[in-house]
Amino acid sequence: MTITEKILDGIKKAIHEGGSVAINLNEASALTGSGSGIGGNVVFDESFAALRQANPLRQGSRQIIVAGSDAQFVAKTGNAANSTNPWGYTFTPNSGSPNVNTSIWQLPVRVLVAQLPIRTAVLSDVNGLDATIVEDLALEFAMLEGQSMVTNIDQAGSTTTSTGGTSGLRGLDGYVSAGASAYGTSGTAITNGIHSIATVSNAGVAVTYNKVVNMATALPAQYWSLESTAWHISPAMIQTLRQLKDTAGLPLFLELGDSDGAAVGRIFGWPVIPNPFLSVNFPIYLANWNRFLTIGNTEQMKVQMFEQTAAGFITMLAECRVVSSVRDPFAGVRMSAA
Repeated sequence: MTITEKILDGIKKAIHEGGSVAINLNEASALTGSGSGIGGNVVFDESFAALRQANPLRQGSRQIIVAGSDAQFVAKTGNAANSTNPWGYTFTPNSGSPNVNTSIWQLPVRVLVAQLPIRTAVLSDVNGLDATIVEDLALEFAMLEGQSMVTNIDQAGSTTTSTGGTSGLRGLDGYVSAGASAYGTSGTAITNGIHSIATVSNAGVAVTYNKVVNMATALPAQYWSLESTAWHISPAMIQTLRQLKDTAGLPLFLELGDSDGAAVGRIFGWPVIPNPFLSVNFPIYLANWNRFLTIGNTEQMKVQMFEQTAAGFITMLAECRVVSSVRDPFAGVRMSAA
């Protein structure tokens, strides 16, 4: 109840009951002056200034609801039509035509957990503290999953423990670099489904305009005009691209001055999404993200409050469950700087 509401309730009570009514405003001193420490408690803002980066990979990627402890993915890798002559009504049952191949892979749904002790005295000082903390935890989870979705190697716990290791997600850096994309091995083991991603090498040299052109060319044309096709580029690489100049010293990427005309705001018509989680090894991705990456979420984020786990405190426990996988390795390409 606000101070104004308490005053109004006190006035109503005095009118109906008569006599004097004490109104407890819970203030530290009389409301008789102005200045620091005079006239009331310190008033806290209703929200944190959360210095966190949400997960940019959720922009455009396919997002599904998952249930249970594992998520299995399937891709049709063969052709259903008669490879000799698909035209007409020719059909030969039980002889391998149509000949449809499939590839499956299975990944465990991973859990992110956070616990936060809250001093009970603060609950009365900060308006809407519970909702604010939950919002901040959601941003923290987004930051952690974004890091894991990019750099984590789920095959080796010792090298990427900060992003989950064998308990984390299958990061994009963990997929195989190749001249052409291909599906990984088929099966339900954790070693299956590690696809090959077409990678343009830029190792040992400064990035050039032609390398960016080569990346655009490497993405199959069937994905060029689809809605979620976009670049994901690290902020450091965006700065590098903005500094590229021609022989006359003029920048290769021009600033046109409108919302779609920022230098490196778009490249070849596709939007550029700054992604601070991209590593120095693979600083640029170009993909149709709705087909390239799938993110599976459980239906809800779980938040529990445990009272008096320590004197004067309550503890908030939050968890969310998520899984991610490259769904179509042909729908994305990347640049390797290693």
